[in-house]
Amino acid sequence: MRFRRFSPKQREVLGWWCPGSPWRDREAIICDGAVRSGKTLCCGISFFCWAMRSFDGQQFGLCGKTVGALRRNLIGTLLPALRELGFRCEEKVSRNEIRVWFGGRENRFALFGGKDEGSAALIQGVTLAGVLLDEVTLMPRSFVEQALARCSVEGSRIWFNCNPDSPEHWFYREWIGKREMRRALYLHFTMEDNPSLGPEILERYQRLYSGTFYRRFVLGEWVGAQGAVYDFFGPEQIGSPPEGEMEEWCISCDYGTVNPASFGLWGRRDGAWYRVEEYYYDSRREGRQKTDSEYAADLARLAGGREIAWVVVDPSAASFLETLRREGWRVVKAENEVLRGIRITAELLRRGRLVIGPSCRDSIREFSLYCWDPKAPGDRPRKEFDHAMDDIRYFAALIERRERESCLRGGYVERQAF
Repeated sequence: MRFRRFSPKQREVLGWWCPGSPWRDREAIICDGAVRSGKTLCCGISFFCWAMRSFDGQQFGLCGKTVGALRRNLIGTLLPALRELGFRCEEKVSRNEIRVWFGGRENRFALFGGKDEGSAALIQGVTLAGVLLDEVTLMPRSFVEQALARCSVEGSRIWFNCNPDSPEHWFYREWIGKREMRRALYLHFTMEDNPSLGPEILERYQRLYSGTFYRRFVLGEWVGAQGAVYDFFGPEQIGSPPEGEMEEWCISCDYGTVNPASFGLWGRRDGAWYRVEEYYYDSRREGRQKTDSEYAADLARLAGGREIAWVVVDPSAASFLETLRREGWRVVKAENEVLRGIRITAELLRRGRLVIGPSCRDSIREFSLYCWDPKAPGDRPRKEFDHAMDDIRYFAALIERRERESCLRGGYVERQAF
């Protein structure tokens, strides 16, 4: 890694705590804004430089939604940058800890994951001299507040970074809206604040998103979700699969007894996944509920004798998962983080990596009807016309995870855009 230059806003992040800075009396910094705007890496460098200049023999916290996400989004690129700047860094993976030496000083940096309300207990009781919360809007408030309460060493400070969310999000109301009261420096980033992004990359990101995601991830706005979830979906996302053999076959499943069940058969060819056929059963419309064994037989008919690499299934369908395993299918529990899954699905559709076959009428119908719920707190789609949407979302999230893990095994650390 070579540092060519930093933008003015990045330099402000790097030096806000230094003597002579007009912001040196602030106790926290908040960096939000567009994806790939250069806020994450400069936040990390600034945090470590401040810690190593200000303290010796202290412990600091690095927090992400999960420790894995923290390593992927921040640590994987931050440690090489620090080493290039002259820091000696030693990561203890089994202990989720990084030891750093610089200028005759040594400090420890503990890694914490804040994925749910129970995560607050993981950080409880620790004493910290400072904390960096990466993608703070993805963490529960209880975890964040517990992390802040741990910063009891005199002179401790707090770093936040995030992409925008709903203006009703607690972090927006309690920290960004009250930043002066909380003595926090607030810096809003756009893609133009990242000098490493060329015009072609900027244009590509603008093409990847639309609607709410465009306003949040490209424009960096805190806006509420409204209208159709996939407002861009149209004829460009519908296409017949190419002739000839597919390179790989997979099936995605959203299980339902009272609600409809939706299965999709996917074939991979030249880097794109085609939804070749689908199965959709609405027990209310048909007047009869099906058993797990009947659904397993329907799945086998959808497979049509093809060699299925894996079947990704709704993680709440425990009995159906077990039925499929006993019948010899290679089963994977789906990721069920709705907003992340929607974002990944939208990106893959717009890039032409997911293509919906014209015979998949129920999927096409649901794409036109799947909407955000304006009455729900936060960002939630309406719980209707979402069964094919869920099985497609499960599939998209697994594709993204497999590709990321493949990159990591190959020795390349992927820097995600979120």
